[in-house]
Amino acid sequence: MQKITPFLWFDDQAEAAAALYTSLFDDSEITEVTRYPEGGPGEAGAVMTVSFRLAGQEFTALNGGPLFPFTEAVSFHVHCQDQDEVDRFWSQLIEGGGEESQCGWLKDRFGLSWQIVPDRLNELLADPDPARAQAAMQAMLQMSKIDIKVVEDAADAA
Repeated sequence: MQKITPFLWFDDQAEAAAALYTSLFDDSEITEVTRYPEGGPGEAGAVMTVSFRLAGQEFTALNGGPLFPFTEAVSFHVHCQDQDEVDRFWSQLIEGGGEESQCGWLKDRFGLSWQIVPDRLNELLADPDPARAQAAMQAMLQMSKIDIKVVEDAADAA
């Protein structure tokens, strides 16, 4: 068992969110669903918590009601190997009512923020040539979904 488990508070979509997330990542599955008992704060029999694993990382989701919505103050950073992976995660997480943001950030339809970032972007931003790194940064700042080729072209033109 891992020492720290992210715990996500949803209004009433914990099971749907866990199903989406586990469908996107390898080594992922829903491991347990608990239900509210009679006399609990939720409707008896309704899903209370969902335990799940994403790419080997354990999570718990709670249907706790609308008191605490997600904000951009917490997000999940997804390391992507190539543009195909960026495109796949981006489209699947934005589908069904998600929102694009800037610089590789998005909110899924449940309001949870994700950073869909190609590893190549981090390499370009850390380029030892300050002009290349600056050009890569300026290109990235103009984007919602990261386009690796556009960032590479900008760095190469510096």
